[in-house]
Amino acid sequence: MEKVQELVNIVKKLRSPEGCPWDKEQTFQSLTPCIIEEAYELVDAIESEDFTHIKEELGDVLLHIVMLSNMAEEQEKFDYQAVAEDVGNKMIRRHPHVFGDAKADNVDEVWKNWEAIKKKEKQTASIMDKIPKLPALLEAQKLQKKAKRAGFDWDNTEGAINKLHEELNEFTEACESKNLKEIEDEAGDVIFSVVNILRKLDINAEDVLRKSNKKFVKRFQKMEEISSTSDFNHLTFEEKVDLWAQAKKKLNP
Repeated sequence: MEKVQELVNIVKKLRSPEGCPWDKEQTFQSLTPCIIEEAYELVDAIESEDFTHIKEELGDVLLHIVMLSNMAEEQEKFDYQAVAEDVGNKMIRRHPHVFGDAKADNVDEVWKNWEAIKKKEKQTASIMDKIPKLPALLEAQKLQKKAKRAGFDWDNTEGAINKLHEELNEFTEACESKNLKEIEDEAGDVIFSVVNILRKLDINAEDVLRKSNKKFVKRFQKMEEISSTSDFNHLTFEEKVDLWAQAKKKLNP
């Protein structure tokens, strides 16, 4: 805790009249994109399994938490200690099977208790109320998890896969109609259905797509590397498809 307090004091110094010009002019709004960027850098570090990098990125996230808490303290709203106290109390309230007399013999029961307590605390009419702003794939998975906890879910993966086939047929029909509004609607349903299948398999859709993006970049870079010409852009599509196959084979022998 001493080191955390040192960090709090450092941030206060940076924000003081004799502090750093950049730090002094930051606001909640100006730091919002920075927080998102740091969160993704932490995710990237975790995926690389580089614990030195993970420690560094955790520090950057912690810095932003302390910075934002200090800004709130300057406005006499709350401070860092209040943030820690609030989340600690929330963990105790939402884990009555650990800190109280409630029973929860499996993860599903834990989540049902969590949602019931959360709904009571937030005083929401629907479990779908107050969904935070998230990347679309994460938001879809969160919505589906909430629906499952309310008992609205396929009994097995087969049902979700059949739904995907149904949505693919509707998407194909929309493409044939060339109605852009219908194409958008049906494309969204297809993606939502794919996310749902992954959720049922305990696979994170955001992670899957991010890994596919990285795989695409590696294969594309390998295409450029094995190309016999420096003017890669002017190769025909067929030539690039052939290079893609070669790149795929070299990367996955």
